[in-house]
Amino acid sequence: MAPKVLVSDKLSETAVQIFRDRGVEVDFMPDLGKDKEKLQEVIGKYDGLAIRSATKATEKLLEAADNLKVIGRAGIGVDNVDLNAASKKGIIVMNTPFGNSITTAEHAISMMMAVARQIPEANASTHAGKWEKSRFMGVELTGKTLGLIGCGNIGSIVADRALGLKMKVLAYDPFLSEERAAKLGVHKVELDEALKRADFITLHVPMTEKTANILSAENLKKTKKGVRIVNCARGGLVDEAALAELLKEGHVAGAAFDVFAEEPAKDNVLFNLPNVVVTPHLGASTTEAQENVALQVAEQMSDYLLTGAVTNAINMPSITAEEAKVMGPWIKLAGHLGAFVGQMTDEPIKAINILYDGVAAEMNTAALNAAAIAGVLKPANPEINMVSAPVVAKERGVATSTTTQGKSGTFDGYIKLTVVTDSRERSIAGTVFSDGKPRFIQIKGINIDAEIGEHMLYTTNKDVPGIIGALGATMGAHGVNIANFTLGRTGIGESAIALLYLDQPLPLHVQEELFATGLFQQVRPLEFAVN
Repeated sequence: MAPKVLVSDKLSETAVQIFRDRGVEVDFMPDLGKDKEKLQEVIGKYDGLAIRSATKATEKLLEAADNLKVIGRAGIGVDNVDLNAASKKGIIVMNTPFGNSITTAEHAISMMMAVARQIPEANASTHAGKWEKSRFMGVELTGKTLGLIGCGNIGSIVADRALGLKMKVLAYDPFLSEERAAKLGVHKVELDEALKRADFITLHVPMTEKTANILSAENLKKTKKGVRIVNCARGGLVDEAALAELLKEGHVAGAAFDVFAEEPAKDNVLFNLPNVVVTPHLGASTTEAQENVALQVAEQMSDYLLTGAVTNAINMPSITAEEAKVMGPWIKLAGHLGAFVGQMTDEPIKAINILYDGVAAEMNTAALNAAAIAGVLKPANPEINMVSAPVVAKERGVATSTTTQGKSGTFDGYIKLTVVTDSRERSIAGTVFSDGKPRFIQIKGINIDAEIGEHMLYTTNKDVPGIIGALGATMGAHGVNIANFTLGRTGIGESAIALLYLDQPLPLHVQEELFATGLFQQVRPLEFAVN
């Protein structure tokens, strides 16, 4: 029996035809995604669900999806899909991570030009029968300095277009290497320098804890007088109220926003201010982009349903069915090792080196590499998955290397991951025990035996009395429960580490209080997806 796919959002007819041409039965009901109850009634009949953003694949919907094997999202964002619920049901979630990049970059450039020449206001004035030629005095882009906040896939395209317009480009991106910056032709700077020097600022970062409100009121005040700010990335990156005040005061000369903290944005402090250009989240809205992502998701879903091939999966590695059973725990381990060093590293990464020993060396190391690299990069970019991670690493000039060797020690096999920056190397090793659970077995050259918990605290210190007491007392004083802990050291009075398993995320003020004791060189909360 042919697999059956439901298209519940507006995908192109060409994409629908791809399913049919590949031998997949398809029901094209582009408005069904808006009817939650009807969708829940019929979803149990389908092997695949192809969506855009209108369909909400909630836990309740997925509970009724008894036959569903794959959800394909035409586009990069999957916030309308409950990933945890899908994973628990064994449903693969795919996206199309690069189909919208050029379109979004072009929209940012268009918005920058529009605000530079006050085109929307001049257009409205002229349509109204006015001829206010002297009112709309714009500025040239040639020779101006563009400050990029984020220089990943989209940011690098914006940089290329801006350089073609003869602009000077500064890039703030902690994960941009000097080599990659040189290749792009941009100058890598710290955030404060970009704010101080840029005539135009455009944002191209995901929404994370570190990037939320990156253009805060404080940072906006650091900008050059007369700056123009463009945001086609994510709402919540800019303090919109503070920006509105600076626009009224004349410190900021203009702004162009495609995204807002609350969407749909029916009312916003930026609306109706002079020289503010706004659009309703049109970054990916071009015929070419919509067609590209639709065709891509149809091909990916067909490949999986007909051959088992997994491409651009958010919640599953790209491995064959035969490999999956054996490699599953090792895939998790590789991701956890990457997540550990990724959360520990705040500076540009030059290289990721991965050593596979024993049985690990005999596995599909490409899939393991992808899981490890995704783990390293994901703290800075939550949208990265196993397929896109190697591409993003290459784009950012991060060299990756793989070494394999025969069994060399106590364990049947292990993985050792080393991240190299300009100032240091950071290594961690792990293995999978017979119970199928990944373990950390070495950190900073110190041998340990540590399971991976959802909420952990990693500390380094000199091996002196009072460390365990300080940790316990501080946690107890703030109501943070320690479920377990693991200790390790190089020798008496030498370097020591501790891994604490906590029942909840560690509040920032507790972390700061521990560091203020002077007992620790590092105090770093860590979060792991253990399910």
